[in-house]
Amino acid sequence: MTVGSRLSRVALRLTAAATLVFLYVPILIVVIYAFNDSKNQSWSGLIDRLGLNGFAQTFSFRWFEAAIQNDQVRESFLLSVQAALGATVVALILGSAAAFAVHRHRFFGRDGISFILVLPIALPGIVTGMALNAAMNAGIDGFDIGPLHITTPDFGIATIVVGHATFCVVVVYNNVVARLRRLGRSLEEASMDLGADTWQTFRRITLPALATALFAGALLAFALSFDEIIVTTFTAGTEQTLPIWIFANFRLPNARPIVNVVALAMILLSLIPVYVSARLAGAESVASAR
Repeated sequence: MTVGSRLSRVALRLTAAATLVFLYVPILIVVIYAFNDSKNQSWSGLIDRLGLNGFAQTFSFRWFEAAIQNDQVRESFLLSVQAALGATVVALILGSAAAFAVHRHRFFGRDGISFILVLPIALPGIVTGMALNAAMNAGIDGFDIGPLHITTPDFGIATIVVGHATFCVVVVYNNVVARLRRLGRSLEEASMDLGADTWQTFRRITLPALATALFAGALLAFALSFDEIIVTTFTAGTEQTLPIWIFANFRLPNARPIVNVVALAMILLSLIPVYVSARLAGAESVASAR
């Protein structure tokens, strides 16, 4: 091994280590403070607690108990879960339907529609939030279509779900359309040749082949919705999801310890679906390679 190649390997490892430190040290600080017995949070206090003796002396679960007993935290958590589940269901239906339409049919403007479908996740969240807020305000006031007077629900769980679904659809669409491109039509055509109708072919051939892609897309959609705050701010009205509760209480010294605990819970709840989705994607890649 030459000196140059050895130095290159060392440099790459140091760069990778520096990147991990840059990404995860702030998260580690939040985790440490979540177990801190004191309300005071400072760099000097953190350095003191990084030693085993200092951490053992200040280690406590008191703020976990306080977070569980906090009514606002529980209500905000349940609202976030409900909104994420609702947005995930809407995204599964619309994203899957759009993927089938774009992949299985040839029509004018197909490429443009494919681009438009993935655009919402690239748009600035504040722009999406403003647009949704304006549209929902117009709907709440009501508008006429011929003899019909149509109104939308007041700001709340329904508008949060609609707002989150606008970007959750993208991850489901991407997962499903990528799987459809790999599947081909041979198995479906063989099923139809053997006498199965369209619904039987979909239920017994297509849906099982798409199951992991749908599941991975649903997990990613849930994770995106659960910790979303920008679009939620414009569509929640007086409702308070968990990220909004964190934002509202972050600067309050007495609430900061509980905020750290809630942030740790959100890290774990977001990590699980992303990890499972990545594992599914990795297993599918290995299977396709074989």
